[in-house]
Amino acid sequence: MDSKGQITIDYLISITVFMFAVIFVFNYTTGIFTPFHSNSDEVTLVADRTSTVLVEKVLNEGDETVPNMVNSAKVDDFFEDLDDNYENTVYQLGLEGSYLRYDLNVTLENETGMINMTGKTIPSGVNVGQTKRIVLLKDAGTGSTEVAIMSFRVW
Repeated sequence: MDSKGQITIDYLISITVFMFAVIFVFNYTTGIFTPFHSNSDEVTLVADRTSTVLVEKVLNEGDETVPNMVNSAKVDDFFEDLDDNYENTVYQLGLEGSYLRYDLNVTLENETGMINMTGKTIPSGVNVGQTKRIVLLKDAGTGSTEVAIMSFRVW
C-alpha cells in the first residue's frame, strides 16, 4: 500500500498549475524588456546614407579629387528647399516610403558657430540617428573655401 496519499489527478492538477505559472512568468518578463528595444542602429544607417547622397552627389562642387567639397550656392538652395518644400525634398531623398517615414534635420556649422539649420525640430523621447560630415564649403562667388561640419539627424 502507498501511504503518501497522492493520486494521479492531484499530480496532474499541480503540474498544470505549475506550467501555467512558468508560462505566465516568461510572457511577462519578455514584455518588460520591450521598451528598451531600440532602432537607433537603423536610423543611424539612414542618416549615414542621407549624408552620403547629399554631400557626395547633390551638394558636391563637382571636383572628383575632393569628394567632400560642397558648393555654397547648392547648400543654400538645399536649405531653402528643405524649409519651403519639406515633404517633397524628404521624398526625393528616399526617406518616405509605403511603410516607413523618417524626418530630417540638417545643421551647418563652422568654428565660429552655426551657419544654418533646416528641417523639422527634433522631438524629445525618440531615437535619433546622427551623422556628422566635415566638408569644405566653397563660396561660388569668390572661390574661397572654409571647413564646416554638416550634421544630419534622422528619426
